[in-house]
Amino acid sequence: MDKDAELARAWAAAIARRGFVPMGVGELEQLLLSLARRILGPDQPDGREIGAAMVAAHLTDPEALAVTLDVLDAHLPPGPRLSALRGEVASGYAHQLRAVTLAEQEVLARAIIDAQAQVERAARQSEARFGAIFAKAAIGIGISDEHGRIVQVNQALADMLGYRQEEMRGMNVLEMTHPSDPPEMWQQYEKMARGEVDHLRMEKAYYRRDGAVVWTDLTVSQLRDEQGRPQFNVAVIDDVTERHHLQERLRHQATHDPLTGLPNRSLFTDRLAEVVAAAGAGDRLGVCYLDLDGFKRINDTLGHDIGDRLLTMVAERLGECAAERGHLAARMGGDEFVILVEHSAGPDQLAELAEAALRTLDTPVAVGRHRLRVTASIGVVERPAAGADPAEILKAADVTLYRAKAAGRGRWALYDPHAVAAQVARYELSAALPDALDRGEFSLVYQPIVALPDGKLLGMEALVRWNHPRLGTLTPDQFIGLAEETGVIVPLGRQVLWQACREAATWPDRFPGSDVFVSVNLAAAQTHEASLVGDVRQVLAETGLTAGRLQLELTESALMATSGAPLQALHSLADHGVRVAIDDFGTGYSSLAYLRSLPVHALKLPKQFIEGLGVEAADDVRGVDERIVDALIRLAHAIDLTVTAEGVEHQAQADKLCALGCDSAQGWHIAEPTPADDLAALFAG
Repeated sequence: MDKDAELARAWAAAIARRGFVPMGVGELEQLLLSLARRILGPDQPDGREIGAAMVAAHLTDPEALAVTLDVLDAHLPPGPRLSALRGEVASGYAHQLRAVTLAEQEVLARAIIDAQAQVERAARQSEARFGAIFAKAAIGIGISDEHGRIVQVNQALADMLGYRQEEMRGMNVLEMTHPSDPPEMWQQYEKMARGEVDHLRMEKAYYRRDGAVVWTDLTVSQLRDEQGRPQFNVAVIDDVTERHHLQERLRHQATHDPLTGLPNRSLFTDRLAEVVAAAGAGDRLGVCYLDLDGFKRINDTLGHDIGDRLLTMVAERLGECAAERGHLAARMGGDEFVILVEHSAGPDQLAELAEAALRTLDTPVAVGRHRLRVTASIGVVERPAAGADPAEILKAADVTLYRAKAAGRGRWALYDPHAVAAQVARYELSAALPDALDRGEFSLVYQPIVALPDGKLLGMEALVRWNHPRLGTLTPDQFIGLAEETGVIVPLGRQVLWQACREAATWPDRFPGSDVFVSVNLAAAQTHEASLVGDVRQVLAETGLTAGRLQLELTESALMATSGAPLQALHSLADHGVRVAIDDFGTGYSSLAYLRSLPVHALKLPKQFIEGLGVEAADDVRGVDERIVDALIRLAHAIDLTVTAEGVEHQAQADKLCALGCDSAQGWHIAEPTPADDLAALFAG
């Protein structure tokens, strides 16, 4: 049996078992099969149409909707789509049921009015007919005079409100007010008493004699005498209490999170918009946007059931924390919550609220047999309310939240427009990376690596530049970190390798007698690519560059974290003749025993060690850096590695490096990075 038929059969059986069905089982299954196909189809169904179709098929027994929602829960996977479908089906069902009820009421009201009109024209003949309708109608009917005094009610109305008919006669309709009555209702009733309007229709609550509340659909029509003066008002009153409560439940479901019971994103954003719209000069508001730290790990390790129970407890604590201070707490989705301060007294109040929220979460939470301690990061925004943009407020709070999370978690951060602007710019740069790669916006420049002391050109380090169409030329420190975060570093690194090898392969022909190698930086993520060895060999084969003229540079931290397949790949490349160098050596935490076993040919000393060798450095700094550089050079030579010093900017630095036995150097004192087309002068020496 396919899923459509299975759902239809279960649905039909459930409805038939729980209530009255105005058709045969086979006919019911065929109807529900067509609806099941829409629900399980590839396109998102409009649940309101499905609910309306049930009413149109006369499946109006009160149990029909409840059964339908239970069947959907049992046959559809949980998630946002199911929640949305449940709400839409219930909304469409209620809306269509109301429309049908109103149509029936209209027919009955018209019949009553027509009957009363006939009474006016032919009293005795029509009075019997009207009396029969009045007395036997299942819907409540009451008649009042022009002063609002009730002159007659039928049994249905008396039963509805818990009175005897004779008790209601003589009562005034003004005695039947309810706190929920809108002011305009009684204004309209007064207009009707004056003869200014003939009809009035609305939903109204009445108190029963026992104090219970009955919700009704009220229609009042005015009857005039032969001179056109108001004489009687006929009220047709239908008990819609069950429908009203259903609508209230649906309204609550539409505006509240089903898991935690807190207001949801929709209600929160509506309320925020209302606060902004009603704000006057001097009014301020605040928002605390909260995200649980490490919640995904709890979900992944302990399961979604534990995660959901934790969210419920967190929501309860945050809701109480906010309510104690008169604020609104809501769940925005996932593990994100928000608190709205409608009348902020300033940033200090928001700071106190954020601290209180963190404290209320600090106590461990017992979930089943697990004792969990949860922390959160909070983004705080406090600003004038008048003229604010609700979407911008939430965006600012969200961005600030992630600034707090980046600062160490378990803390809050106050909105800083400058920090947010920098973060947004960073995001925009990150988002532009993939397209920039496709458009070929990256190019290479080369910095010479020369021997010490004779200055012979040994190699060229390939350095990537981003030729941004709006920001100009960007250096690696402005975008390499973003490329690593987004994963663009792998295709970018592959492109840089290919371009550097292609250009280096032309140097022997362009500059006869040169045997210069090209040094290319390799990101840690590239070493984890299974295709690394094959990619490098393919690039060498396609460009014609010999393996001995390619050097791959990895940072010390990346190389020290390399093991397993990535380390085997480096060994394979080294065995193939490719040189491997450790960049920024001395800034990480190398194990000397591990270093000895790596397929490494050279160490590169970072600029910060070389700076202390300059003539402008203080004596104490110069002395420490000189001893560090001397020790690193000796260490490298002890395990047969060559040493290249980076960032050489003065002749005094080059002389000292030479005296310490450093093999080679690069830096602006030797030559600044140069485009591939302008290398002739460097090769000429």
